[in-house]
Amino acid sequence: MDPSSSSTTFILRPFKLSDADDILEYTGDDQVTKFLFMETMTTRDEALTYIKHVCMPLSWHMSICVNNCSIGFVSTYGHEGHKANIGYCVARKYWGQGIATGALKMAVKMVLKDFPEIVRLQAYTDVENIGSQRVLEKAGFKKEGLLRKNTLIKGSVVDDFIYSFLSTDVIEAVNH
Repeated sequence: MDPSSSSTTFILRPFKLSDADDILEYTGDDQVTKFLFMETMTTRDEALTYIKHVCMPLSWHMSICVNNCSIGFVSTYGHEGHKANIGYCVARKYWGQGIATGALKMAVKMVLKDFPEIVRLQAYTDVENIGSQRVLEKAGFKKEGLLRKNTLIKGSVVDDFIYSFLSTDVIEAVNH
């Protein structure tokens, strides 16, 4: 079996307020949020605020769902005409199952269709986040280089790798 394909069925859909408990479950895990801009959540109110003020207002922020439960997200941000940034997060119990890779592939197809002006999607990942680097590479993103002291995460300025996917790149089949 291709390690980037998932045997777990998932969908991408917009967030709902009823996702708050699911979001709290994965964003309340320090290992999941270790490389994210967001702080680890501790209350349902924080999750509701996140849905209302981050998920819903963003033009493209989707929940990754298994059995109608939110287990993560994929989103674009920083749209600048021809390019946008893309990021993702998956609950720890779903790591290593190909869901992040499959969701990212699916998201790339959807974003490029929804925003035909975008010719470049880019992703930044901490040099220590080996799992995310593997997800990006399996999803067809190309590593372009090292950005030294690029991102402020949890009070530390860290080095990132930058990856890109161009609208002319080939997206392999998505299994979900």
